[in-house]
Parts: sequence; C-alpha cells; structure tokens
Amino acid sequence: MASKKNKLKVVALGGLNEIGKNITVFEYGQDILVVDSGIAFPTDDMLGIDLVIPDFTYLIQNKQRVRGIVLTHGHEDHIGSLPYLLREINAPIYATRLTLGLLEIKFKEHKLNNVITHCMKSGEVAKIGCFRVEFIAVTHSIADSVGLCIKAPNCTVVHTGDFKIDHTPVSGEHIDLRRFAELGREGVDLLLCDSTNVEVPGYTMSEKYVGVIFERIFDKYPDNRIMVATFSSNIHRIQQVINSAVRHYRKVAVVGRSMANTVKVAQELGYLTVPSKILIEPSQINNYEDKQITIITTGSQGEPMSALSRMSMSDHKQVGIKPGDVVVISASSIPGNERAVSKVVDELFKKGARVLHDGLEDVHVSGHAKREELKIMHALIQPKYFVPVHGEYRHLKMHKELAVEMGVPKENCFVLNIGEVLEISAAGAKMNGNVPSGKVFVDGLGVGDVGNIVLRDRKHLSQDGLIVVVVTYEGATRELKAGPDIISRGFVYVRESETLIEEAREIVKKTFYKWQEGRKGCDWGNIKNDIKDELRHYMWHKTKRSPMILPVIIEV
Repeated sequence: MASKKNKLKVVALGGLNEIGKNITVFEYGQDILVVDSGIAFPTDDMLGIDLVIPDFTYLIQNKQRVRGIVLTHGHEDHIGSLPYLLREINAPIYATRLTLGLLEIKFKEHKLNNVITHCMKSGEVAKIGCFRVEFIAVTHSIADSVGLCIKAPNCTVVHTGDFKIDHTPVSGEHIDLRRFAELGREGVDLLLCDSTNVEVPGYTMSEKYVGVIFERIFDKYPDNRIMVATFSSNIHRIQQVINSAVRHYRKVAVVGRSMANTVKVAQELGYLTVPSKILIEPSQINNYEDKQITIITTGSQGEPMSALSRMSMSDHKQVGIKPGDVVVISASSIPGNERAVSKVVDELFKKGARVLHDGLEDVHVSGHAKREELKIMHALIQPKYFVPVHGEYRHLKMHKELAVEMGVPKENCFVLNIGEVLEISAAGAKMNGNVPSGKVFVDGLGVGDVGNIVLRDRKHLSQDGLIVVVVTYEGATRELKAGPDIISRGFVYVRESETLIEEAREIVKKTFYKWQEGRKGCDWGNIKNDIKDELRHYMWHKTKRSPMILPVIIEV
C-alpha cells in the first residue's frame, strides 16, 4: 500500500439498512467514483410518494471531483435515480450494452441530452480518474450484469453487484468465478458483497427452472388465457414466457409502458429472441380466442398505476380480467409491498381469475446468491476487510457473521449506515465521520419538495380529517361580519353533526371576542393558535379525534 496519507474513502449513500436505492461512493484524493444510482419503492406511510431516491447533497457539493458513474446492471434499484443525479452532475456513464439501452429510455423521458456514455464489456477495464475499474461477468435476473474490481492507488476493492451462481443461465455469460479467484490470489483489500439472501440457506435455483414451471402451467391450462406479471427488466423471465407461448401456438401481447419499452430495447439489442408475427398489440387481444393468447404485463409488486393493478380494478382501457383467466405473478414481494400485492391478488380472485404466485407454485427464483453461494464468493476473494451491502440491517449483520465464519477477522468487518465513511490506508481501516445522506421523495414533478413535515401532515389528514374555520372581520369596528363558517373534510359529515358544528362555532366566537376586548390591534397568529387550541380540546372531548384545524381570518 501507499503512505498513510493516501486514503481510500468508501461511503454508501443508499442500499444499507434498506432494500433498494443502491449507490456507493469511492473517493481517493481529488477523484470520486460513483457505483450505481438506484431508487426504492415508497412504503405505505409515504402517502402520495412516487419514488424514493438517494440524497445527492455530498456529490453535488463535490461535483467537480466526480470522474465517472459505473453501473452494475439495469435494475431500477441500481439505475432508477440516475436521471435525477445527472440533472446536477455532468459525469460520464460506464455500463454494459443492455444497461445503456434501458437508460436511453430514461434519458428521453427526462429530456437529458448529451449524456456521455461508455459501453463496456465484461473483461474490459476503464480508467476513471485515478481508478482502474474492471468489469466482471456475473449472473443475475437481468442480462449484462457485472461485478467490479476497483483498483485505487493504495488498494484493491471487489464489488460483487447483485449476483447469484447460476451454472445454466437462460442466456449470456456464466459468472466469471475464475476471475474472482485470480483476484483473490492477487490480494483483495476490501470486499463489498450483496447481502439480500444471506439468511436463506443453500443455493439459488437456476432461472431455467422457472421455464420448466411455465411449461407445466401452459400444459395444465391449454384453453385459458394466461397472463404473466413480472419485473419489466427481467428479460430472461420474459424470454421464457415467450418460448412457452410459441411452443403452445399462442400470440403474445405486452401490456404496460415500461414492459413494452424494455421488450423493444431488448429485441433491438439482441437480448430477446421473438419469432416474427408472435407479438400483437393489446388492442388486438379480443380478436383471438383465450387459448391463443398470452399476456406479459407489469404489476408484480401491486403498484397502483401498473397494468395488472388497473386490470384488477377494471380500470384498464384495453384489457380486463374475466373468469377463467390464469394470472401468474412471477416475482416475490419486495419488503413493504406485501399489502399492495395482496390487494391485487384479492381483486383478481373476485373477478374469477386463478392466481398463481410464489407461495403456490415455483414461478419465481431469486436473482441473489443464497448463503452457500456467498460462502463460495468469500472463499474465492479472501478479503482483508469486508463491508456487507444491499440489505436491511439483519442481512448486513448476518453477512458480517458469515464473513467472520469464512476467516475475515471480526474487527475487519464493518456494518455501515448510509452516510458513514470508511477509510482504508496503510495504517488499516476505520470509520471516520459522516457525509450528508438520507431519502429524497419524488412526488409527480417535484423532487425533494415533500419532506417529513409534509408526510406527517398527509398522514394526519388521512387519519383524522380536516376542519377549516373561516371568520370575516371588519377592521374599523372590530366586529364579526360573517361566520364563523366551519368546513369539514374527512372528519364529520356536517349535515349529520349540526349540534357539534354549532357548538364549535360558538367556541370560535367566544375565542375571537376575548381578543377584541381591550385591544387596539389584533395579533392574527396568536388568535389562530387560540382558535386551534380551543377547537382541538373540544373536538377531542366530543369525538376522541384530532382533526387538522386551519383557521382563516379575513379582514375587510
């Protein structure tokens, strides 16, 4: 290693103690390298939020030092927030061909022009600032996935990205275990490794196994219309559905904007093989018998605006659910999405569909390494230091224990929080400070304009409702000219609560008159606070509820 002054700083701005939002920063001297830039799904308490992205404050503050952004693969939790980062930072992108193809769609949607991209292949090396980044083939649930070997001037880092050891992948390269072993023999200072499935024993099944299950389903339901919902980026899964449809003489309709975009890009780039005249438009579905149709759609996570969710609610313009439909949900629920998925499944059952999901059939296999596969990676790399990434706290903690079991000294394993800085130098590795980090909410076109206070108010409104109190006051005479008028939304129905509303009006009047007596002027802020306090006390006493109260005082 170099002298003690030469330090590599490693900090995750996302992907730790959470699922998704993966982004890791490597910093040496005046150079910063960013690996991935993903999104997370909003949880149930994030009312109205569309996406959750990392807090890019630290990168924006140091944008002149960002030399490049490297992407491990094309899943949303690794590339979804990149357009928002590129609004603030003009840095070149290094990624494989399919990942760049998927990004092109995003760049067009976000009207990002002149983005500098470098198409990389596994085995190639990119010189990015002072870093040498080697792309290493791995198997995952999307083609063109890679792990990384990042060589800084003072140490070598291996970042596995998302991976599993699949010896019979549907297409593409096998995981390059030979290269990982070579790096292990050469010496690896730091390993960052996927932790998603660390608590699951054994080995992850091959993606090809799902194809066998699809064949069974198509054989079992020869006369039914078959729908398959999966992640739009899971091209291997889409390929296997198409293969089964072709073998059973069915047409395939792709429903959902993101799914249609992905299929188009994957076809153009040669990652998806579709015989001619197999694909039809959703508008043509009714021209065929049920036994002639297979539908591939989005909505495996119960997203409210996804195609499957809208179908289940009879809200889709082109496709509806009817009795006899076989709906295959070919994905496992991301933590936090279970309720949304359950709701969609219930609605599908109500409409007479037969729903097959991971709990009933093996219609999904994970793209992440289970415990025994992780042991293989550790045995090959044999790192000096270890940081578990991509997982909730229990995953990170269990992965640390696995690393110790595989020979990494306990004091050399670091379970980080987002924003915490790990420094590696000739003197060793240690935690040293924090950088700005957290969650930024995307709501419609707004990025970061919805914070915890707004979410708190939304939650308050959703649980307790709203009361608006309107008072019109004549400034010259200090008399009430109109009102108080009380408007209720989501609290009580005014026509059925006349006594409650009338008593509330009297309380507002008395509170207002108290301020009139003996005062030359009015402090509107204090008047409003007193009205809120008095009404809140009264409403709680009468209803045991605390609606949001908004007084409006108009002076004429």
